[in-house]
Amino acid sequence: MRTSHTLLLRLWHDPTLLFADTEVTYLNRGAPGDQTTILGSDISSLEAEYFIVLRSHGEVCIPYHRLRRICYHGDLLWNR
Repeated sequence: MRTSHTLLLRLWHDPTLLFADTEVTYLNRGAPGDQTTILGSDISSLEAEYFIVLRSHGEVCIPYHRLRRICYHGDLLWNR
């Protein structure tokens, strides 16, 4: 079974794929439906325990356990 972190690393490092075309949905309490979807271009770094998202007010660390879905070009690759 592939983990969300492993899949994101593969999408990030694969030279045949464009990471910006990745869509990541994560648990975000207080957001509509308690979820937020971002593009790969919003992710600045993939760390061991979390990924870093660029926001207008700075960087936000999102732990991998909050991930709900990963899509690439609209195709679902991973779902919790």
